[in-house]
Amino acid sequence: MPDFTLPTYLSLLQSFLRQAYSFTPLSGFTHDPGKKTVILRHDVDLLPASSLTTARMEQASGISGSYYFRIVPESYDETIIRQISGLGHEIGYHYEDLALCGGDSDKAYESFCRHLERFWKIVPVTTICMHGSPLSRWDSRAIWEKYDYRTLGITAEPYFDIDFNNTFYLTDTGRRWDGYKVSLRDKAMASRPVTNPDFLQRSYHTTSGIIGAVEKGDF
Repeated sequence: MPDFTLPTYLSLLQSFLRQAYSFTPLSGFTHDPGKKTVILRHDVDLLPASSLTTARMEQASGISGSYYFRIVPESYDETIIRQISGLGHEIGYHYEDLALCGGDSDKAYESFCRHLERFWKIVPVTTICMHGSPLSRWDSRAIWEKYDYRTLGITAEPYFDIDFNNTFYLTDTGRRWDGYKVSLRDKAMASRPVTNPDFLQRSYHTTSGIIGAVEKGDF
């Protein structure tokens, strides 16, 4: 079966379900070492209609996840955002304001607040996630060196609020599950490196590799 298609993705979800994993959006995650939990994070960089198809497929399987939309026209679609939220999924802001504002933290924070208000007018948003902006020199997470997103009612940003030494992080950057090796920013922050030896030894390239590990109880 070709990789990175909807049927393959559905097979991945079903493998987790068969092995009694539960699914949660980021806002509902509480680390429990004794519980097998999957946080599904979808970054909607482009083609929001495709994300709606994915969201419907997950909902039909009794699964909820988190969908992070950028503010740019190729991502931000209020109708689709409402529809995905109506399916029981979490909506978050996939922010890139420091890159959009040329590295000016004050302007970026004002931009972030303004964009967050646009989301709040249509759906609840309590979590955010940085967009990597690989073509920009600016890492938008640097806004939070001066400001605090919690003062805005935001409860979590995964790169800051998930310990990747306790929660195994996989990204499909570049249509491969080991793309973190070449990703500029979609990985644990340098200030909080992964040192867990169990995680450092585990690497998957294809979806079938993950499915095989899950089915064997070796994930």
